[in-house]
Amino acid sequence: RLEEFLKKEVDLELSTLPEFEERVIDFSEVEQLMNSINTIPAPCAPVINPQAPNAATGTSVRVCWSLFSDDTVEGYQLCYKTVSNERRSDEQAEHMLQVKETYCTITNLLPNTQYEFWVSALNASGISPPSERAVYVTAPSPPTIKSKKIRSCENAALVCWESRDINPVDSYMVEL
Repeated sequence: RLEEFLKKEVDLELSTLPEFEERVIDFSEVEQLMNSINTIPAPCAPVINPQAPNAATGTSVRVCWSLFSDDTVEGYQLCYKTVSNERRSDEQAEHMLQVKETYCTITNLLPNTQYEFWVSALNASGISPPSERAVYVTAPSPPTIKSKKIRSCENAALVCWESRDINPVDSYMVEL
């Protein structure tokens, strides 16, 4: 009987109700849910620390930040630019560094200059919003002593120097 059945031509057309045939099923919510399973969210914004005492030389600053969440982070993107008093400070060149740790020493900077820093955290899902911006200042360059103007006597000495810095210096320390 099976052999006879297989020899016959059978029409297997199924009939359905017309409203079922035209119905379109939207799987976008299911797809979105499936894509969200086992993925890591993009990290939260880090918090940049204010400049620490003795964290700068005339040509470098050490910038530190923290991440106050349990987010998975693969690295950080540190950005900075020179602070300018001109109206077009947005046109200042921005520099960007990729960093693995929560600190970085930036070198080749100008003495006695203000720099604005901000940082973002990175992972496989994306980049966090940037931190608040923090201003760091490099140390002034050493003054030049005017050796021709030095005067001294038994109990006193007069030493004159000249600063090469464009920005004003708060104070000087004279060591004997």
